[in-house]
Amino acid sequence: MPAKTLHFQSPRHLSQMYAEKEENLAHAERALGVKLTTREDWLKIEAAEPSLTVAEEFFDFLNVARKQGMTIRSPDFTRVVDSFARGEGDSWQELLEQPLVVATNRRSIVPKTLAQKAYLKALLSKPLVFGIGPAGTGKTYLAMAAAVSALLKNEVQRIILTRPAVEAGEALGFLPGDLREKILPYLRPLYDALHDMLDAGDVVRLTEKGIIEIAPLAYMRGRTLSHAYIVLDEAQNTTPEQMMMFLTRLGEDSRMAVTGDVTQIDLPRSKQSGLLEVRQILREIPGPDFHTFHAVDVVRHPLVQRIIDAYDRYKNPMAEGVSHSQS
Repeated sequence: MPAKTLHFQSPRHLSQMYAEKEENLAHAERALGVKLTTREDWLKIEAAEPSLTVAEEFFDFLNVARKQGMTIRSPDFTRVVDSFARGEGDSWQELLEQPLVVATNRRSIVPKTLAQKAYLKALLSKPLVFGIGPAGTGKTYLAMAAAVSALLKNEVQRIILTRPAVEAGEALGFLPGDLREKILPYLRPLYDALHDMLDAGDVVRLTEKGIIEIAPLAYMRGRTLSHAYIVLDEAQNTTPEQMMMFLTRLGEDSRMAVTGDVTQIDLPRSKQSGLLEVRQILREIPGPDFHTFHAVDVVRHPLVQRIIDAYDRYKNPMAEGVSHSQS
């Protein structure tokens, strides 16, 4: 049987290409129809053509991704190898052709994982992008980076940041202070991201001029949002009616990013989350781009990922049992 041996810069570099999990190589064998053997810094591929060529292209892609500083997580590995198996490797190759860097006034932002890079590329080019996943995956931060980048490049005339305020458990009108003081606690994460990318004085100046607008979701009703980059955060706390209302605000030369974590829904149990059903509703519509992150995509402190995993095991003890029986 034809074979090809690929050599890499170090054993660690090679193991990081498959997320240091042997089961990922087993999945690649099944998906690509090849036999893989790895020792030290080399990987041997045995297969008939064209499977041998596809497998070589796949591992060359992972090698370049690692050299560009991308962290390869198990979901990335699975997603990419399945794409190569379907003959869709070119779309992933294009992702690596140019380093993706978003320059803001205070810092340059570089995606840390393949999942983040695919997501950020969509945010910079697509009219409607959904980022769904747990805390720490960068879904909101990268959406903010794309919005700031679009503003600095004059691709949009303003940034609109919004999120539902259901965490308050009460109407905003009954909270003390003016509008900004009322909504600030619910939009604090968006403000924090802004201050990471723009000087504090610029944030104040742009907010006063209305170039950066921060408002609760309820204030979006009845508006058409043109020439803007609109970010809806905590979208899991929208009702289906609110989600439809928000999405239909999209105006001329505008882009939208919708981010949320479907495991952190604060709505009353009687109400369905708009984020849970929107993928199903829009599945036949060309244009919307959905990106789903998982616990292994967390890029905060490593303990955050372990905490998320622990909660998942606690909520789904049967799943944990199945996993152990298969290991």
